Amino acid sequence: MTRSFLLSTSLFAALALQPVAAIAQPAPTLSGQKPLIVGHRGASGYMPEHTIEGYKLAIEQRADFIEPDLVSTKDGVLVVRHEPMLSGTTDVAQRPEFANRKTMRKVDGIDTTDWFANDFTLAEIKMLKAKQAFADRDQSHNGKYAIPTFQEVIDLAKAESTRTGRTIGIYPETKHPTYHAALGLAFEDKLLDMLKAAGWTEKTSPVFIQSFETGNLKYLRKKTQLRLVQLVDGDDVDKDGKVSLAAPFDRPYDFAVLGDKRTFPDMLTPEGLKEIATYADGVGPWKPYLIGSRQTIGTDGKPRDLNGDGAIDERDRTVIAPSNVVKDAHAAGLIVHAWTFRSEPKRLASDYKGDAAAEYKAYLALGIDGLFSDFPDQAVKARNAQ
Repeated sequence: MTRSFLLSTSLFAALALQPVAAIAQPAPTLSGQKPLIVGHRGASGYMPEHTIEGYKLAIEQRADFIEPDLVSTKDGVLVVRHEPMLSGTTDVAQRPEFANRKTMRKVDGIDTTDWFANDFTLAEIKMLKAKQAFADRDQSHNGKYAIPTFQEVIDLAKAESTRTGRTIGIYPETKHPTYHAALGLAFEDKLLDMLKAAGWTEKTSPVFIQSFETGNLKYLRKKTQLRLVQLVDGDDVDKDGKVSLAAPFDRPYDFAVLGDKRTFPDMLTPEGLKEIATYADGVGPWKPYLIGSRQTIGTDGKPRDLNGDGAIDERDRTVIAPSNVVKDAHAAGLIVHAWTFRSEPKRLASDYKGDAAAEYKAYLALGIDGLFSDFPDQAVKARNAQ
């Protein structure tokens, strides 16, 4: 990996002596405007993800954008799910009429057994109800809300913009473009047609289109002025705070198909960012690429349980000095939208002392241009306190 997460020893020591709040001073975004808050899959920390009700809550919490992940039905309709696989976010497994739809498909080269949206018509998708994807979050809304179409999300954003008097943007992600194309369900042109019908065709339109793959972004670049964002993934974070890689989270899947050996971290080098700038307007890195966190390893070679709760998790990690990714991206003319912020104390490094605002402020201090949060209200509050 050519990118370094560490500053000089002396600077790191100086940072380590300061409380997080003291480090987290505002830094300029690329445009000089305040960073955007994106309701990640809606307000998914509170409500089942990708539901009209969850998007409405994100808007009530004053998110600037809402994020619909797009997959295709069997009959070619764009619906909003995090993945083509349905069991994690819907009640499909409890529907006996669809028991025979469970099957195995390859998704980004990995054999995956599940129920797939592309094996259902829209009418059948509309029979399903959403559920909370995280077992440790509120399950009381499970089974109440329908699966929306992309058109319904567009209509919601427009209606809520009129109602609230502020522009509500949409931030669609094209999920697994290679997978959909292999099924004859590529939907980039359909996506652009729907956005055009909504009156959104210009760089100033309240739209970003994002993808973990590169080929479909390059295709879209030739056809639209709408802003495009290259997402950058990883598999995990190792004991030293470095993003670890394993397929399919090691590289864009179209790289894997083409035999391109470059990885996601390679895309975040100054050279990689300059290449992204030839076809996209921004980069969306997983947040450990910006500020990593490491474990404290004891003399026995095992990670220490810093808070003494008997479990090893994020609360037992300490942050390391920021990388240069934001600075290098801005130098390449790219905006930076980091993901995903989850405000539960169990998902925060020890330095933040269970305070989500401290984490938001540390990242905002880097000059990021926006962030995705499961808890938009908390992100907005932290942004506005800067």
